[in-house]
Amino acid sequence: MPTPTSPSEPRVDRVSGTDLMQLAADRPTAPGNMGAVLVFSTALAVSLPAVRDLLDRRLRAVPRFRQRLVRTPPGCGRPVWVADPHYDIARHVTALPCPPPGDERALLDVTTRLTSRRLRRDRPLWTITYVTGLTHGRTALVAVVHHVLSDGIGGLAVLAALVDGAHVPRPTSEPAPMPSLRELFADATSSRLRVLTMLPERVRRLRAGLAELAPGTVEHAPRTSLNRPTGRRRRLAVVRVDLTAVHDGARSHGGTVNDAIVTAAAGALHATCARRGDDVESLVVSMPVSARRETSASRLGNEVGTRPLSLTTAGGPVERLEATARLTRARKAAPAGASVALLAPVFRFVAVLGLVGWCVSHQRLVNTIVTDLCGPATRIALGGVPVEGILPVTQTMGNVAVAFAALSYAGELVVTVTADPTHCPEVDDLAAELRHQLQAVAAPSTVRPPQLVVSSDSSRS
Repeated sequence: MPTPTSPSEPRVDRVSGTDLMQLAADRPTAPGNMGAVLVFSTALAVSLPAVRDLLDRRLRAVPRFRQRLVRTPPGCGRPVWVADPHYDIARHVTALPCPPPGDERALLDVTTRLTSRRLRRDRPLWTITYVTGLTHGRTALVAVVHHVLSDGIGGLAVLAALVDGAHVPRPTSEPAPMPSLRELFADATSSRLRVLTMLPERVRRLRAGLAELAPGTVEHAPRTSLNRPTGRRRRLAVVRVDLTAVHDGARSHGGTVNDAIVTAAAGALHATCARRGDDVESLVVSMPVSARRETSASRLGNEVGTRPLSLTTAGGPVERLEATARLTRARKAAPAGASVALLAPVFRFVAVLGLVGWCVSHQRLVNTIVTDLCGPATRIALGGVPVEGILPVTQTMGNVAVAFAALSYAGELVVTVTADPTHCPEVDDLAAELRHQLQAVAAPSTVRPPQLVVSSDSSRS
């Protein structure tokens, strides 16, 4: 069991500059949430209390899930993570019956409502909803986590802490309580002094960030009818393809699975724009890039920058994949995630001016966002119940009406399309085009039959 925090351990656990950027980007119409849906082949437990007990035992390996974010007095530095004195698993894990007929369309409808709600700031920034009533006796967990709590790599670490058979080291201490005013001020002063001693290192990181953003090589994103300020409504569509087929096909053309996903997303977006009469010769895709390849359940937070890619829309899927592969190979010289050294201060400055909402709704830097994560390679289970599938869920933001989230799991590549249906009512057609684009670059001998694409539409409550 965890032990109380020892005097030798740091009492002040602050958010990072990158975390502050995630907080600044949180808007009422687009909360900074990320989510995942775990679908189980049968009931996860006999009752909601049993589900809570199972998750509570597993999540004790994730200290951040029992901490809340607290702002400090003026002069005492950035907000801090402290133990939530009122932590109760029942406040975070709830149950919800899926509306009839309980198919994937209905589950996605539930998911859009849950992931579009702002999480309460007076408690740890996460929820898990146990969804029952799915077809064929299946159940699901819909997990929603604020991005300030973790990035995608951290989310995979949390998943590893939940599943059966995973060896997850238990934390050696309980989350720290609120530091005293003296401790906060002393820590803030010490941090400011360290900044002065680290100026050479910060200059190096700024240069690396410029290399990752590659100014001068990425044009302004063209204006399209899919780049308009988004509202509260969201619609999800899901595409499934064989991972091995995409991997082998991409590799045969000098690319990676990530190259294939980015190319297919740009191709699907271009096809949708073309049907609308938008004449664009290229699209700028933003790829979140982590500075770390892995992490643990006890070390979450954010170390994510962005890598914008200006992708041509000319030519067929294979030709464009080869062009994307050449571009990404050239850009990989920059340290992954280095651009956060530039982006985080800019976001914080704009937030102080109260202009974040206006800036992200009128930006001309990117047309869409594509997130790609490598999930478990083999089937996993929770509480002895197999996980049939995992759906990643991301948010659209600002004037980016369509975003993509990809996750591989047990030989299957799942791409979830999130769209504002006011600006992209044809999300089903866009998803079908995405599937076509992925299958066009997949190795022919391993392509599976087309999978059903379903969507849902709901407004945030």
